[in-house]
Amino acid sequence: MLSSQLKESQSELETLIKIFAKMPGLGPRSAQRLVFHLIKKREIMLDQLISSLEIINSKIKYCEICGNVTLDRVCEVCSNKSRDASLVCVVEDISDLWAMNRSGAFNGVFHVLGGLLNPMEGIGPEKLRISNLTERVASGSVKEIVLALGATITGQTTANYIFQELEKYAIQITSLAQGVPVGGELDYLDDSTIVAAFNARRKFD
Repeated sequence: MLSSQLKESQSELETLIKIFAKMPGLGPRSAQRLVFHLIKKREIMLDQLISSLEIINSKIKYCEICGNVTLDRVCEVCSNKSRDASLVCVVEDISDLWAMNRSGAFNGVFHVLGGLLNPMEGIGPEKLRISNLTERVASGSVKEIVLALGATITGQTTANYIFQELEKYAIQITSLAQGVPVGGELDYLDDSTIVAAFNARRKFD
């Protein structure tokens, strides 16, 4: 009986470790340490974690305008009347939006693509929020698009595709300039680097 219970608990732990191991930046060993740490600190951390996950699962949704996470139909950034809604910063993911917003360098609004074009992985334009971006521009309310995508091959490929889709509209299309290293990902950059990149943005071509 004891052996059966031990096997069952070990199986549940292994399942949880495998779930954590699928997350970015975590391998099997890191995931195992994290799970054992949660168990050790269950009175302090585990209940809070469970509560937060339940809230995320039941209440968190995506902003209908930009794709940011929100508890409402429209996120706090898009609903903030003090921001310039005619200036739209296009980013790969929500973490990039948060990094840009945290820097304080940008007072416009955002558009989250939800990824980058990658034919090798079967990610085409239809799997990203590019058509949503085109609709925003076609509405006539956008004056400038800032392509704030990572300085990687997939980032530049995506930026070029978006440029081709939007160049027929009478808007300015710019991209981040100095401060963004080749191969760099935006959510790993410090605030001062992001500010420098925004301030020195150039016309996209």
